[in-house]
Amino acid sequence: MLDKVRNDEPTMHALVEEFFRSSFTTDNPLITEAVKRMLSAGGKRLRPRITLLASEACGGNALEHLHLAAYMELIHVATLIHDDVVDNAQTRRGVNATAVDFGNRVSVLAGDYLFAWIFKNVTANYPSPVPHVLSATLADICDGEVLQLRALGDLDLSLGDYVEVASKKTASLFAASARCGAIMGGGTHDEIAAATTFGRAYGIAFQMVDDVLDLTADERSLGKPVGNDLAERKMTVPLVLALQSGNGSFRAHVERFFDDGQDADIPAIAREIDANGGLAATRAQIHLYAGQARAALQPLRPSAAKEQLAALADGLLAG
Repeated sequence: MLDKVRNDEPTMHALVEEFFRSSFTTDNPLITEAVKRMLSAGGKRLRPRITLLASEACGGNALEHLHLAAYMELIHVATLIHDDVVDNAQTRRGVNATAVDFGNRVSVLAGDYLFAWIFKNVTANYPSPVPHVLSATLADICDGEVLQLRALGDLDLSLGDYVEVASKKTASLFAASARCGAIMGGGTHDEIAAATTFGRAYGIAFQMVDDVLDLTADERSLGKPVGNDLAERKMTVPLVLALQSGNGSFRAHVERFFDDGQDADIPAIAREIDANGGLAATRAQIHLYAGQARAALQPLRPSAAKEQLAALADGLLAG
């Protein structure tokens, strides 16, 4: 049965979802409920998908690593729970943020507990270096969050500074997902390095796409208020690049908005970001990093899984 469904991505996705529905539980019912509520709100499950595809691309059977793939998504969920507390977010994936329904204290503890629960299972069931990869990734994510907080409203933030934040905050987990999948799939040193490079470049491009969507998508498809990053004074890549090419009046407008602006000013700021080339320059950067992700796959053996990873990178270029 396992061989018959190998490389069947919808089946893999369904099995990960079934794990969340039927197998995921902790010793704390309240925390289990909070996490399951977040999981039931949906999500693309990109991190577990990349884990499974990387294992297949290195010659393994992805269906033997469903739990590892699920842990990657759970790490992501724990970071989202914490993010929503830090950002005082009201919605996530179109439903109430965990902190809205459970309060900040329970949400922080739920995220902490989930991290601990994941690492307890990973260290008990997976060989070195998988536990080390994940612990280092968690440190990178936290470091990236702190760097982003320190950069709030910093109109002098450079593109390089932005990429450092995105690499740690977002891309590190994509890189770890690909790396751990390749390790467990029996990949060679070069294949594991290729998968890791793919994940990191993919993750940077993914964060840039998310920044664009924050300015261009509608709230229903985005699952959170449009312009939320501007409301939180985050230095997204369209804003960084627009400030680099824009004139002094644009910079002054952004400064006033960050000092005492209202959310009603967000559409005007978004239009100015586009008018000053921020969206076009960001799309060029997305093409650059998506291309790097695709090129990184070259050392992997030809397979349907390799093609699906390449298709994920190409999918970032839509729109």
